Amino acid sequence: MQRPKTLLRDIFGFNEFRPGQSEIIDAVANKQNVLAIMPTGGGKSLCFQLPALMGEGLTLVISPLIALMRDQVRGLQAAGVAAEAITSANTEEETDKIFSALNASKLRILYLAPERLASTAMQSALLRYNIVSLVVDEAHCVSQWGHDFRPDYLRIGELRRTLGVPLAAFTATADQETRQEIIDRLFDGIAPSSFLHGFDRPNIHLSFVVKDNPRRQIIEFVNQRKGQPGIIYCGTRAKTETLAKALEEVGHCTCHYHGGMLPEDRRLVESRFSAEDGLIVVATVAFGMGIDKPDIRWVAHADLPKSIESFYQEIGRAGRDGAPAEAYTLYGADDIRLRRTQIDEGLASNERKSADHGRLNALLGLAEALTCRRRTLLKYFGESNVACKNCDLCEKPPETFDATQPVRKALSAILRTDEYFGAGHLIDILLGIATDKVRTHGHQSLPTFGVGKDLSRVKWQAILRQMMGHDLVRPDPGRHGALRIMENALAILSGKKSIILRSDTIKSAKFSPKVNMLVSEEDAPLLSALKARRRELAETAGVPAYIIFNDKTLVEMAQKRPVNLDAMAHINGVGAKKLENFGNLFLEVINGEVERLHPTRRKLAGDKEGILYDLLSEAQNKLIRGEIGLDKPLSCSASLLVKITQRKPRSIKEISHILGERRTERFGDVFLDILIQTD
Repeated sequence: MQRPKTLLRDIFGFNEFRPGQSEIIDAVANKQNVLAIMPTGGGKSLCFQLPALMGEGLTLVISPLIALMRDQVRGLQAAGVAAEAITSANTEEETDKIFSALNASKLRILYLAPERLASTAMQSALLRYNIVSLVVDEAHCVSQWGHDFRPDYLRIGELRRTLGVPLAAFTATADQETRQEIIDRLFDGIAPSSFLHGFDRPNIHLSFVVKDNPRRQIIEFVNQRKGQPGIIYCGTRAKTETLAKALEEVGHCTCHYHGGMLPEDRRLVESRFSAEDGLIVVATVAFGMGIDKPDIRWVAHADLPKSIESFYQEIGRAGRDGAPAEAYTLYGADDIRLRRTQIDEGLASNERKSADHGRLNALLGLAEALTCRRRTLLKYFGESNVACKNCDLCEKPPETFDATQPVRKALSAILRTDEYFGAGHLIDILLGIATDKVRTHGHQSLPTFGVGKDLSRVKWQAILRQMMGHDLVRPDPGRHGALRIMENALAILSGKKSIILRSDTIKSAKFSPKVNMLVSEEDAPLLSALKARRRELAETAGVPAYIIFNDKTLVEMAQKRPVNLDAMAHINGVGAKKLENFGNLFLEVINGEVERLHPTRRKLAGDKEGILYDLLSEAQNKLIRGEIGLDKPLSCSASLLVKITQRKPRSIKEISHILGERRTERFGDVFLDILIQTD
């Protein structure tokens, strides 16, 4: 076995290992199962490439991105290492050449896209080669709690057991829940040798700014860094194109990148960014993973990222050479609303959605931090005692105030309304505004009604946002965005603990008009939940979502909130067939549990006959054992009740023709009274 220091110098051209590399390399080379979390730019690829060259046999590397595999294979081949990659981008000739090399035992490292594991032919082929080690790069993709879940990664645990070889998993970012899921899925719950080598990137300056004309803010930021290569992340594909054009118009060398572009256009942007100096890429999160450009001087977010893990991974693309770099993030109320909606419209369980809201809360906590951002960020990943002096808050501490009283007022309003309402309704209560909804629920009588009149609506919105950033409250997916009090808020509510909030962001809070909002802020979470149910049904049926129900129909459901099939039948776009197929499924989203109707009764939903049927059925149930409850049980079938509702007999004789003598004797008089009263 060759010595690692010799290979480091002779193959990779380095004289010394970076901090943490040596011990990980020793563990991998000694055939231990390994989980290594290393910061972006920390040299994790060397930790599995070098051990692959220390002994005999083939190392199989599962990696999620073609660009990442190509870069690493090119680098290894340039250093004289026999390495290849099998991806969907290979030509048939290239793939045949790789299999020839495998059959001749000439390869030392083979990269494979996780999607290839879906092929039984590929799995069978892997058994024929002398695979001695299995590596998983970007291992956070195995976790459904993580920010970049890839379903094909779920096959890797079975592959490890089939091959009977040690596995080394690497990632740059994973919180405690994600790390545990990696262990469960890749290592069958048996803890591997774990290495957590710091998330700190001290050379990256961190700053967050509240949106106020965001296009102008981005252009001003970039103008001050003219000629420096950077990445601007946007929340939508359309925004990447418009912002790139705006930057070009003021003299910057810019291009856009998103998943809707043709593959050859995306590859052109990737190659230009790697080769050109000073190029700015305005992109969605589809860009970046696998980009190994060391001199990216800044990363800007024009919109709030999805989570704190996504934020950390995206800013980690800056300053990989160790030289000073910057991370600049804009955020606003619309961003938060969008991210909440994306969570609520997803198909995850309510438990997972709640966890995702908690992750978004953590990111809000970073945006609205009171002290050093670096310490706030690294505390999330379990690190403490970190020095900084390289963030906007260390340079200029924010204005703060004792917010214990307003926070307690808000928590009291949530508690007194049984944690069943969203921010808009709660603020109406605090401001003492007796809306129809407030009066319907009797909330104008609450002790908290009107106790917050000293603050405006936008300032209450800012306070609630900071409360979420401290994870004092969290939207409850099961109650369509109603705010739920978290355990760490109880001490504040009981008066045992005080809380400090930022006053600068509350003072600067402005009215944010609801642009293109289909429904009110209160109804938006329910609309998201209805869309999630529609998406689930559409994917199962293999049809476009609008075939189930169009947006207009879902909007009306969210606004009118039908409580049963009769009310649902009056929603525009809900015909008889769709009511039968989907009515209960959407009522479950709106109301939770749904009363299951007899199929015969279900056909009458929305008609007057349905109401008459219910009255007859209720009367019948009271007389099943006669007036005094001692007679032999007797009832009418659903079809008989339908005949009564449709024919509407006007006499006992006519009822007898439908029910017969025995049933008419017990139910006739009562049924006739109901028919006359409802005529």
